Amino acid sequence: MVRADRMGSTRRIDGHAVAALLPVLALLPAWAVSVAAYWWVVARFVRVPYWLFAGTWFLLGVLLFWQPAQRLLLQRLIGARTPTRSEHDRLQQAWSVVAQRNLIPPSRFVLAIVDSDDLNAFATGGHLMIVSSWAVRNLTDDELTGVLAHELSHHLGMHTVALTVSQWLTVPIVMFARIGYYVQNIAQAAGDVMEQKSSGAALVGRTTAGLLTIVSWLFLGTITLAQYIGNFVGKGAEFAADTRAVEMGFGKPLMRSLRRVVESGGGERATNWRDRLVSAHPPARTRIARIDAALRRIAKDNPR
Repeated sequence: MVRADRMGSTRRIDGHAVAALLPVLALLPAWAVSVAAYWWVVARFVRVPYWLFAGTWFLLGVLLFWQPAQRLLLQRLIGARTPTRSEHDRLQQAWSVVAQRNLIPPSRFVLAIVDSDDLNAFATGGHLMIVSSWAVRNLTDDELTGVLAHELSHHLGMHTVALTVSQWLTVPIVMFARIGYYVQNIAQAAGDVMEQKSSGAALVGRTTAGLLTIVSWLFLGTITLAQYIGNFVGKGAEFAADTRAVEMGFGKPLMRSLRRVVESGGGERATNWRDRLVSAHPPARTRIARIDAALRRIAKDNPR
């Protein structure tokens, strides 16, 4: 018998949760600079030291681990929505099975939907689990339990902590980059207008627009770099969550849900390093093979 009933509801930090801090470190310099720009504006009106302004902004991210904030803010920040009545009923039925197996009150976690035509799901915050609309429509109740057990495993392994911090750090960076693009468009338009009056003024406007474009690219490039790092280190966390789902007793349902990916034409290993960097999950075929091996080991260790 699987020992999930004794270990299931406990959270413990594993090595994959520690490795997930690397994208956070990659984002910190751009975050500090973008926050400094906002601080400079605020400091014109209120005397506040930079360290206090930046520290307060950073610590506000703790709210994303508070369940009500996850419902009101975090799920919208990542483009998710509250399930419809029919979606809620389907998810809740599967989630109740997983929660009961792990001795967890079902209300401890928040279930949300992301509109997508792919079989996709992910965990973030302290209690938020997001499933694609395609998965809710097409997976069986049994297969949904496997998917939700996998996402719960991410929470229990503390894999979501660094991910949530990264999501919070990107907010001021994206805002700063968008402001840069907006000002760049104004400078470009001003340069076009001034070209007829003064070539020197036009050159200044276009140079300013070019510099702002470069700065915006650099900031958004930092986010892209952090995502690549997160995808690279996150693959190990996916395997760890699969293993824990097997230990909970949901290995077969999870494996059946992954076979849906293979049947739809996915699940193959990327052929070049760029595609592997972009992919946030290991190939479905590889995951299926590992889950099958783990199930065989459990069967061998616990013969009936």
